[in-house]
Amino acid sequence: MAQQPPHIAIIGAGIFSRNTYIPRLAEISDLFVLRAIWTRGAVEIAKKFFPNVECKWGETGLSEIIDDVSIIGVAVVLAGQAQVEMSLRLLKGGKHVLQENYYQGLNIVAYSAVSELETAMSCYNSFNVAPIWAIAENYRFEPAFVEGRKLLSEVGDIINVHTIIEGSMNISNPYFSSSWRRSFEGGFILDMGVHFIAGLRMLVGCEITSVSALTSHVDGTLPPPDNISSTIQLENGSSGVFVMVVSSKSPKVLWRVVGLKGTIQVERGNIDGKHGYTVMLFTGDGGNKSWFYPFSGVTDELKTFLADTSLATMKKDQSFPVEHRLSFLEGARDVAVLEAMLESGRRQGATVQLARYRANLSAVSLDTVAYVTPYS
Repeated sequence: MAQQPPHIAIIGAGIFSRNTYIPRLAEISDLFVLRAIWTRGAVEIAKKFFPNVECKWGETGLSEIIDDVSIIGVAVVLAGQAQVEMSLRLLKGGKHVLQENYYQGLNIVAYSAVSELETAMSCYNSFNVAPIWAIAENYRFEPAFVEGRKLLSEVGDIINVHTIIEGSMNISNPYFSSSWRRSFEGGFILDMGVHFIAGLRMLVGCEITSVSALTSHVDGTLPPPDNISSTIQLENGSSGVFVMVVSSKSPKVLWRVVGLKGTIQVERGNIDGKHGYTVMLFTGDGGNKSWFYPFSGVTDELKTFLADTSLATMKKDQSFPVEHRLSFLEGARDVAVLEAMLESGRRQGATVQLARYRANLSAVSLDTVAYVTPYS
């Protein structure tokens, strides 16, 4: 007998839920059944694609989703500060969770001994059955970074890496007026930057061991800081820079890895009306090749979560390791780098080591949210 598609729910009706999650889920609607959406704010949009979806709200509606044994997976797409508490409640109720934002709620700073992370993971590990706890970080699923990583052997030993981010967070951007993104230290640097760090770590295939950064606040319409310039040290011995400006009149998003035998470049752009990334390989003989990959990270990420939840449900104890790109630990490491940069900025460029943070993370039992190195 063919396995039935998993039944899932969505918690949240913010901008990303309405504009991205629901439309992307509609593209793969043959892979699952959307049973419920918790909020009134997005039900009309959801019903355009999923006419049978039930609208839930309030404490009663949330309890109904948790008590519904047919719903095995939930996408939590709330304001960052509410993510962890909601995820833990759903996990305790036996639901597999795809948590959209990692950082707030776990206010991880390089010198905080990750106490909040340890508290959350201790709570998670106390559950009799620990479902999948996945952290959405769609850049790791973008084909440009997957394919760019495969090209690393073509450029030889890494000499230098640099990431240049000139964003366009202004009044025309739908996220500009988002209040929750303005209510924590780091603001858009942390909210946006964690994705760019994920892309960087995916591309270079090794960890960042230390950073030294300077930050400042120039644009008064944005929360501080609104720009950051950081040097980074990689565990392979090479170094580089990470520069991010939250709002620029001439946006640019670029990663570049310079090696002994060539260079890899990944740059965001638009070709024939499709938004995505161009991957370029420059070789030592003066040649170059390029490939364009349209955005598909969110869709591929959702497909992976749905597949993992189905496989986990087939096992009676639900013990199934989530795909490494969705792992809780990968999200933690992305945030650790940004928090270390912000910490360094507060200390006028002092070097901040990430080794201690990673050691603490390694001591945290992840159980079913298993970390499998993506770089081997």
